[in-house]
Amino acid sequence: MRNNLLSEKLTYTGQSKTATHLHLCSYSDKELQEATGKTFASISSKLDAKRINWLQIHGMKDTETIREICNHFEIDFLVLQDILNARHPTKIEEHDNYTVLILKLFTLDDDQGELNQQQLCLIHGSNFLLTFFEDETDFFDDVTTAITTNILKIRNKQSDYLLSVLLNSVMGDYTSVVSRIDEALEELEEKLLIINNRRDIGARIQSLRRQYMQIKRAVFPLKEQYVKLLRSENEIMHKLNRPYFNDVNDHLQFVLQTIDICRETLSSLVDLYISNNDLRMNDIMKRLTVISTIFIPLTFLVGVWGMNFDVMPELRWQYGYLMAWVSMIIIGGLVYWYMKKKKWN
Repeated sequence: MRNNLLSEKLTYTGQSKTATHLHLCSYSDKELQEATGKTFASISSKLDAKRINWLQIHGMKDTETIREICNHFEIDFLVLQDILNARHPTKIEEHDNYTVLILKLFTLDDDQGELNQQQLCLIHGSNFLLTFFEDETDFFDDVTTAITTNILKIRNKQSDYLLSVLLNSVMGDYTSVVSRIDEALEELEEKLLIINNRRDIGARIQSLRRQYMQIKRAVFPLKEQYVKLLRSENEIMHKLNRPYFNDVNDHLQFVLQTIDICRETLSSLVDLYISNNDLRMNDIMKRLTVISTIFIPLTFLVGVWGMNFDVMPELRWQYGYLMAWVSMIIIGGLVYWYMKKKKWN
């Protein structure tokens, strides 16, 4: 692995083919200005230090445009590298003039039954908020609409309030994902309790386990790191907006609790699946034993009558063959009736 501290070259490590494009929403309580473009130069003139500037960047392919944006907002080079590292773990990091949040967003692929994830990086400053997406997405479109229509006077509040709104949307995504996993696990548990011969259940458990691990890796680091936002003494975090971050924390705690429930359910499902397999195997062996037990006396009779002795009355009796069949049917039926009575089958 290349040492990133020894190179100034920027490389996007993800798989997204989305071309880099920008959307700027610059607003104050009295005015709103929006702009879109493929380069930073095409929208930089619309930035206004007296307004709150929310810049959404979709697509990480154009690393030079990402560099220009970070240089303009005086973002550290190491943070710039973290933005382009699609495999970077979740983290919250405070700097003197801005706060960095690296999170994951999820979408469920219904056809494949798997979770698709992309990295979301938020950089919050006193009068700006940068959001970096790997792919094209409409994830924050409802927030853009709220700013346009000034719902709940959102344009009258500071940039950290906008950050809390975006985090609330992210927590909503996490809540939706873990709730669907939880519902799928409960449904699977009911199937395991009712039906014990479904061959696809093992694969379904593995699929849900992979989804669980993805969401756990994305959310669990926030359990310790989100406290940094709640206890921040940074001037860009206003005490007036602290309740909104507490509300986000409530949603985070719900997600964490649901993840714990999913872990317990997954563990019990694996045990139940293994137990069902053992019961099914025992049932198969029991049926084979019953069949063998029925045929043991019949095999004995056939063996006796198959011996080559001259003096065997049945051999020269006109109804000997019929008597042999009747005897075997009666004996087999009696053995089966006895096992049925004892509930061995």
